[in-house]
Amino acid sequence: MKIGITYDLRSEYLAMGFTEDETAEFDKEGTIDAIENVLNKLNFQTERIGHLKQLVGRLYQGHRWDLVFNICEGMYGNGREAQVPALLDAYNIPYVFSSPLALTLTLDKGLTKRVIRDAGLATPDFFIVNKPDDVGKINLQFPLFAKPVAEGTGKGINANSIIYNKEELEAQCRFLLSEYKQPVLVETFLSGREFTVGIVGTGDEAKVVGSMEIVLMENAEKNVYSSINKEEYETRIKYKKVFGKDKDACEVLALETYKLLGCEDGGRADIRMDGNGIPNFIEINPLAGLHPEHSDLPILCNLVGIPYEELMGMIMDSAVKKVRT
Repeated sequence: MKIGITYDLRSEYLAMGFTEDETAEFDKEGTIDAIENVLNKLNFQTERIGHLKQLVGRLYQGHRWDLVFNICEGMYGNGREAQVPALLDAYNIPYVFSSPLALTLTLDKGLTKRVIRDAGLATPDFFIVNKPDDVGKINLQFPLFAKPVAEGTGKGINANSIIYNKEELEAQCRFLLSEYKQPVLVETFLSGREFTVGIVGTGDEAKVVGSMEIVLMENAEKNVYSSINKEEYETRIKYKKVFGKDKDACEVLALETYKLLGCEDGGRADIRMDGNGIPNFIEINPLAGLHPEHSDLPILCNLVGIPYEELMGMIMDSAVKKVRT
């Protein structure tokens, strides 16, 4: 089977003048190397395509693939993660991971939380700030947590994200609105433990492959899984296996949200407990990072004894099954 690989290479965008923060979600060369190497080991014939515009050029030239392994995050618009699969749908070329609908929905954390809440699943109370004047309409108890509504990799999250009064709330919302040019999600801060849950498969065949707790070390930014904590995880974060009732409760919630939101082939759900130890949905990542050593999904799989090649094999089994059914 001929597999094309679509991706946003961070070094290419940095060379074009984009900043470290703007390219934080994009992949390094080592990630693409690892993906291609393991796909070859799994007996797939691979071809690197690159980002969306490179895909457009290849399609125009007549290139086609049996399946595309898509990890493009995109650069512009609230449908940026959906652009590659939408284009592939237009050419009737199947791809790994979720549909344009699922990727567009889950990129918007506010819309996602509305779907989760309407389904009766636990998620913190929240408010969407579209402009500075909206801050005065917020009627949630402090402390609160604020972040851009459609970013990943901890972008826009730091020690100032936890907010204790109206002055801090207004200042942080104004900063995020200006810096990221998108609405701000303000939600009730959850003071409990934080977990991430890995899932593979599609529909009724989706299953949890493992969970881990994210424990901040002494020198980490306090109470937040921020971009700097993620980037320097080796000295700031301790990842721990989860056991017992807490593990079961987090995994049930994660799997329910994954299926509800229509995620496919693989992904990761973030769960945090409130002060009473009740798990709450925070967000879901249907395009989870796949560096074998530095990304959360492979890290948690390694913790529970699932090697990188086995994880990728499960993802590909799910994707190939979609093609053949």
